Order: sequence, then structure tokens, then C-alpha cells
Amino acid sequence: MYDKLYRSLYRIRRIEEEIARIYPTDEIKSPIHLSIGQEAISVGVCEALRSDDVVFGTYRSHSYYLAKGGDLKKMIAELYGKATGCAKGKGGSMHLVDVEHGVMGASAVVGTTIANAVGYAYALKFQDKDSIVVSFFGDGGVDEGVFHESLNFAALKRLPIIFVCENNFYAIHTHQARRQRNTNIWERARAYGMLAERIEDGDTLHIHERVSAAVQALRAGQPGPFFFECLTYRWKEHVGPNEDYHLGYRTREEAEPWMKNDQVKRIGGMLETEQRQRIEQEVEAEIQEAFAFAEESPFPNASELYTDVFKES
Repeated sequence: MYDKLYRSLYRIRRIEEEIARIYPTDEIKSPIHLSIGQEAISVGVCEALRSDDVVFGTYRSHSYYLAKGGDLKKMIAELYGKATGCAKGKGGSMHLVDVEHGVMGASAVVGTTIANAVGYAYALKFQDKDSIVVSFFGDGGVDEGVFHESLNFAALKRLPIIFVCENNFYAIHTHQARRQRNTNIWERARAYGMLAERIEDGDTLHIHERVSAAVQALRAGQPGPFFFECLTYRWKEHVGPNEDYHLGYRTREEAEPWMKNDQVKRIGGMLETEQRQRIEQEVEAEIQEAFAFAEESPFPNASELYTDVFKES
């Protein structure tokens, strides 16, 4: 299993590093919200899922899109604003979608996909399917009313959904402690009548173990939902490819323990050198191919301005 986890972790890290490298050239046409430092959550969760399970998430969407199996070429083309992108070049980084692989779409509006995920889980229950929904959101998302409404409804209807709060402590530049008097988010979920826990160590294996247990329980017929608050830390600025410690709202000293606990290096260290190098070479070749595909792809035709839009009949 370590090889699968490492491939996914390394792949996400290197794709985002390449995005950060290219971003200043203006080839990438949309804002980017990088997941560097937070990969363990998406990988630990998505490795516990089946292909017919689905995920909904936030505008910081690269990691779970890739971990769930989203098409890399279409993702990079989308960032370039190309017609071959996963949203035809119209959505950019904040609106990645790959329904075929169970990535049901991201949104630039905080908290909005939480309700979408609950609605999908409600439909699965009516259809008597054993597929599972995962809703990813950040600690800023729990400040929205839709978070509370959705959790209450999901608990009331005992839906097959797993809520995953990626708590990186900051909503843009504002620390959680300045926004929430009670910073134990998992306790709020438990108050709605669902099983909830906090995973504090950012350990890919720990996350995978706990989520796998929840997945197995749901498939065995145990009523949902389940809730996981996973502590993590983003290494880059809120939006963009750079660091932002100079802004003063956080310090490098705060980040250092998380960097020392880098799960990409940790899981990679569990593999034989030859095996690790083979994975890295394969991933690097895939990344080069994906960026070449994006660069060579055409921009959307002007006629696309009038497609995929709401229109009264």
C-alpha cells in the first residue's frame, strides 16, 4: 500500500510545484489555491474509496481531484483556459470537475458544496446504493450557515456521507482562534448526533485507517454520517505560488513542525530506493506530458460563450 500512497502524495506535490513554477509566466489563466503541505488528507481519504464513490470540495481542489483519479491532462488544460480542460476552459483551478472519476465539482464560494454533497448522499439512500459521498471543506467553511444546516439534515436522515474538515487554521489571513471561540470543530459535529473525531497528527496512514473504518461501517449498513476534523497546514500563500510569512499574520516558526512532518518524504522513506525512484520517474514523465498537452491545446471558440449557461425557455 505504501507505493500507492507515495505515488499519489508525490504526484500531487510535484504537479503543484510545477504549477507554482509556471504560474508567473501567465500561461495559467486562473487564480490557484495550492494544497502543498495538505496532501495527506486527500490521499488518506481517497485511497479508502471505491471508483463509484464521489467527492465534493472547495476551491483548493487540486489534491482531492488528483487523489480521486481526476484526469491530469484535463486539469492542467483547465488551468490554461483551454477547450480540452475538464470544464472546457471556463472554470479554471477553482472549478475542477471529473464526474467520470467521481469528482463532482468544486466551487469558489465557501461552503456551497457541503449542501450539494448532502443532496447527493440523500439520493444514494433513496436509490438503496452502497456508494459513499465525501464532502471536503476548510475550517472557514464551518463559519457558514450552510455547514450547520447540512450537518443537521445529514444526521437527521442518517445519510451515507463522510464530512472531512481540512483545518489549516486560517481563513485567508485570519486565524481560527480569532473567528471561533470554540476551536474544536469536531465537537460541533458530534452535537448534531454523528460520530466525529479529530486527527491531529497529519499522518497519511492514520487518516487512511480511520476513514477506511468509517467507509466499511457505512457499507455494512451502519447509519451515517461520519465527521473527521483533520489538522493540517498550507505551506504557500492563500492564493498564488509564493510564501507569505512576510505579511505578519503567521510565522515560519509556526509552519516548521508541519514541514518536518512532511508526509511525502515520510511515506517515500518507507519504500526501497529503486521502487521510489521508479515511481518518481513515471510521475515526472506524466507531468511533462500533461503540460505539453495543455500548451498545445486550443482556446475555446467564441461560440462557447453561449453554451453551458442558464437560459429561460
